[in-house]
Amino acid sequence: MNIYLSGVLWVAGAAVVAGVTAYLVRRFGLDEGRPGNNDAAGQVFTIVAGLHVVLVAFVLISLYDAVNEASDMSYEEADGLVAVAWAADSLPEPVAAEVRRFAVEYASTVATEEWPKLREGESVPRTAERQLEDLRAAITDAEVPDDDFSVGRKTEAVDKLWEVYQARQARLNGSDSVGVGAVVWFVLIAGSVITVLLPNLFGGTKLLTHVIIVSTLAATITLLLFAIYQLQNPFGGGARVEPEAFRWAVDRLA
Repeated sequence: MNIYLSGVLWVAGAAVVAGVTAYLVRRFGLDEGRPGNNDAAGQVFTIVAGLHVVLVAFVLISLYDAVNEASDMSYEEADGLVAVAWAADSLPEPVAAEVRRFAVEYASTVATEEWPKLREGESVPRTAERQLEDLRAAITDAEVPDDDFSVGRKTEAVDKLWEVYQARQARLNGSDSVGVGAVVWFVLIAGSVITVLLPNLFGGTKLLTHVIIVSTLAATITLLLFAIYQLQNPFGGGARVEPEAFRWAVDRLA
């Protein structure tokens, strides 16, 4: 099912359920919906809704930052890989050709083998890790002329390769910490239900107006929860990061 259609169905369903509940409470409730409840219910609603909004905003912003960080790390890793190959072009043959070949193989493996695993939240195979080790060995074992230029290019290639390794570890660490914990989901859902139910204690509004207010509140909160759900995994969901950086690196190096 299309992600946007799924989101619309969830939001519409929550609005309908909240609207029907509001109608039944106002239509058949005992003390609910009386103007005399407004002061007490308003104070409770302000505290509960305020705390819930802070929690939702904190979780949503944290997940959004994680998606942006995953995207930045992927481009940093791919850029570093290209820089390694460029720096190694000055090394003697066949080392320069081997480094470029290993770099292309690593980028292809990340894009075709690792990314689907990251999208599913599974452990990645060690294929790319071994290719990165082969790349490191090819550079460090290379014998270069004893001049400042050749030694400097080899040192630069090693330094850039270390940056690639750091970016790779940051990407994998980010994939290991994806998702919102069960306790946080329980608090989010329970807080949302309480926040939507509390306006049923307010009185003074017409029945239709009251139903519209409660339905709108439920739809808005559900929309935010749906966004949190989609942002849980930066490599999956509606805002997933694609391996475009590594495809670009393959095109650059091939």
